[in-house]
Amino acid sequence: MASGQLGVTGGTGRTITTNIPARLDRLPWSRWHWIVVVALGVTWILDGLEVTLVGSIAGVLTQKNTLHFSTSQATAAGSFYLAGAVAGALLFGYLTDRFGRRKLFMITLGVYLVFTVATALAWNFWSFMLFRVLAGAGIGGEYSAINSAIDELVPARVRGRVALAINSSWWIGTAVAAGLTVVLLNTLGPAVGWRVGFGLGAILAIGILFVRNAVPESPRWLLTHGRGEEAEEVVRQIEAEVQKSHPNLPEPEGEPLEIEQRRSIGFIEIAKHVAREYPERGVLGFALMASQAVLYNATLFGMTSILTTFFHASKANAPLYIIPFAIGNLVGPWLLGPLFDSVGRKVMISSTYIAAGVTLLVTAWLFHAQVLSATTLTVCWCVCFFFASAGASAAYLTVSEIFPMETRAMAIALFYACGTGVAIAAPWTFGKLIETGSVGYVTMAFVIGGVMMAIGGVVEILIGVEAAGKALEAVARPLNAVRRRASPAPASSPAPARAR
Repeated sequence: MASGQLGVTGGTGRTITTNIPARLDRLPWSRWHWIVVVALGVTWILDGLEVTLVGSIAGVLTQKNTLHFSTSQATAAGSFYLAGAVAGALLFGYLTDRFGRRKLFMITLGVYLVFTVATALAWNFWSFMLFRVLAGAGIGGEYSAINSAIDELVPARVRGRVALAINSSWWIGTAVAAGLTVVLLNTLGPAVGWRVGFGLGAILAIGILFVRNAVPESPRWLLTHGRGEEAEEVVRQIEAEVQKSHPNLPEPEGEPLEIEQRRSIGFIEIAKHVAREYPERGVLGFALMASQAVLYNATLFGMTSILTTFFHASKANAPLYIIPFAIGNLVGPWLLGPLFDSVGRKVMISSTYIAAGVTLLVTAWLFHAQVLSATTLTVCWCVCFFFASAGASAAYLTVSEIFPMETRAMAIALFYACGTGVAIAAPWTFGKLIETGSVGYVTMAFVIGGVMMAIGGVVEILIGVEAAGKALEAVARPLNAVRRRASPAPASSPAPARAR
């Protein structure tokens, strides 16, 4: 073991020299990459569908012919779902780093599937909340497994725009859920419509389970877990697929890595290493994740309740206002995403966070002055979240790429859990504030969300990490990387992973 190397368990006593990361990063965009994006990115569509469905039906769940919740009980469903997501992220995040990306993103989708169906069959408050917790656990686990796999399979030069586009697909699920809720509630009636909505989400999950069979294990993960030969074989298969549309692949650039092979890495050792080597990055990840979580969880879960309480929108049609709001959230990352690769992470993350915060503060002032209508409030939200959505998507990207590969899934899980944990009571609290009918109390919630986003932007200015266009191994050196060779790999052919 090289001097200064992280001492961890499970070492095999062998090292391999490989340029597999460089071979993955130099691949042209191809049909194979689109399959990965579709198969893994659907997670965010499902999550958006779930969150918005609960928010959209919050009003009808208070009716006597449904589950007859109070307003605070209906909005509390969001808090229960988030609690499950936090627990699931931590549990499945650890398992993802331990047992692999592919195995876990199949399991977590299965967990979500089972308990979404169970939600549709809920019979009272506690059964509904229990199933929300468990469905949330599946989605929380998805965040870790999916973000890890995507970042490790997508070329570095487009990692920013791809990650933002995929994360923003959450809002496709949101728009679908909003429109679907209105159709179901008006055609099937409240008593049946909300149950059918959850069932349709499960059908989508079943379809995507089959698509995911085409996605391989991350070669980067295989390399660091004593499975170098498997990593080499997976990369060969990927290159063969890409060559169907791009026969002449460019040569890999940069120096090969020398990796010590390990079967497992202890969690305590990883935590100590990250705390010692990356304390500022820990502060950065927490600030970005917590600020966007407060903003979104306080606003989104209470949107329809605000519209029905303060602007007298009908409970059946209020979800329609979510559709333009979702479009703003979707378009922001799609239009701004390329700038996160060209202009850079620090400039774009800080500017989107601060712009979102300032816009929400202006919205709070207008709301308090009672000069807004349901339509103009929705317009204000669209402008705010045009920027917030790009920034929030970049927050997930940041915590995924600024820590060593061996800790990637756990880092995503930890910061998602901590950030969401700060906001876990926001839906319930916001529901209580809306129940009072007080404009002042709801204004205060808007102000808190705006200030939190602005703080996140300032933190990014001070200690943000510029990772645009860089290989993951250059942003954060793998824990078990022994050294870099002095000379680059031969230009004539890709250097295979070789053990010694």
